[in-house]
Amino acid sequence: MNGLYRPRHGRIIGGVCAGLAHRFGMAPWTVRLLALLSCLLPGPQFVVYLVLWVMLPSDDRRPARTH
Repeated sequence: MNGLYRPRHGRIIGGVCAGLAHRFGMAPWTVRLLALLSCLLPGPQFVVYLVLWVMLPSDDRRPARTH
């Protein structure tokens, strides 16, 4: 299973949606659309996004994988 990180390529703002999409095998645009639609609901979605942006490691900080 893949770890959760923000990929270096495919970022729009912080790479959180792209990282979640990669982790769960979804298309990044689907996760972005769901994130935007969730902002119409009451709740701390924006705060959760900011926390994930800060907490998720970037792809360039990930240890290199050997094949």
